[in-house]
Amino acid sequence: MDFKKILATIKPTKAEEQHLHHAVQQIINKIKMPGATAILGGSGAKNTWLKGTHDIDIYVKFKVKQYANKSDQLADILGKHLKKHFKIERLHGSRDYFQINLPPYTVEVVPILDIKKAAEAQNITDFSHLHVQYIQKHKKLADDIRLAKQFAKAQGVYGAESYIQGFSGYVMELLVIHYGSFMKLIKAAAKWKNVTIIGSKQAASSLNPAKKVSPLILIDPVQPDRNAAAALSQEKYQQVIRASKQFLKHPSEKFFEEQEINWDSLKKKGKVLYCAVKPLQGKKDVAGAKMLKAFEYLRDGLQRAGFKVVKAGWQYDAPSFCYFVLDKKPLAPVMLRVGPPLKHKEGVKHFKAQHKKIIIKNNRLYAEIPREFLHAEDCLQSLFQSQNVQERVAAIHLNII
Repeated sequence: MDFKKILATIKPTKAEEQHLHHAVQQIINKIKMPGATAILGGSGAKNTWLKGTHDIDIYVKFKVKQYANKSDQLADILGKHLKKHFKIERLHGSRDYFQINLPPYTVEVVPILDIKKAAEAQNITDFSHLHVQYIQKHKKLADDIRLAKQFAKAQGVYGAESYIQGFSGYVMELLVIHYGSFMKLIKAAAKWKNVTIIGSKQAASSLNPAKKVSPLILIDPVQPDRNAAAALSQEKYQQVIRASKQFLKHPSEKFFEEQEINWDSLKKKGKVLYCAVKPLQGKKDVAGAKMLKAFEYLRDGLQRAGFKVVKAGWQYDAPSFCYFVLDKKPLAPVMLRVGPPLKHKEGVKHFKAQHKKIIIKNNRLYAEIPREFLHAEDCLQSLFQSQNVQERVAAIHLNII
């Protein structure tokens, strides 16, 4: 397996690195505050970012001695300063932070306390720089980490956001460091059981019960009381196990390639309804989670109306959309509504009073009722108007492929 060939496609070039660092410097040069220092954070500082990534993290570290008693004011202090130099958007989190658009980059500026040890932290974001320092100690594994991240990305399991519930970049970094290389991680993942614990068993048993529900318990070396993989779902965990087994059997570059949807192939399976979506503005995690809920509501609504959904999917990253592949077989103009068993006399009496056409099957009543929607397009258009969709996306439009 030629990993050098894959790295050539996913590792940023020197020119890309210089461009990113130039953009970072433009912002850092304007953040001059007493008792605070702005630095590059995230995967940019760790040198584990992937080619084409346009997200930049900048940490503004406030001295503990000076700002320890003002932890809850750091966002206000930073925001007031940033407004003088940039057009900013304030985003809510455990401690509020700021977003700056500097095309092609989206820059997040995060206020943190400049802690030297875990005990000094007053907010979960204060650990951010310690995470960076830990990964920086393993510079030799940067390319292995990139391979792991791209592998997870291609399998659709990359990202700890609530609408993905996959592996965060930090989790992939910790996994590669723990196992020692990308290939060692894959070999280990192929053997993962229903629950895998990485790190101190004692620390794992002491975790908050809410943090132990994920199938992978990965003790954060920087914060031993934290499961770094707490956001991981069973579905995404199993996907990585299957993909790792398949890769070991038949190693291929395809495992690192994000698969585009083959619309022609989908059309052979049934009628394809494509919904172009404009997500809500604001924090990506929140907007994505709401779009997921809207998608699930539409899918379930189609099924409740009697349509057979052969396949369905959605995508948050631009272009945002969801789609439904439906059985081409037309629906009958009437449908059967399930009633009570014959032995339930009161229920039978009430059901008969409600419905005109009654059928008895297997000692149970059924009623023939006119189907509300004979065409899935009409059903979707109706569902679009519901509160469950209107409040979760900014706009949605239907197209038939």
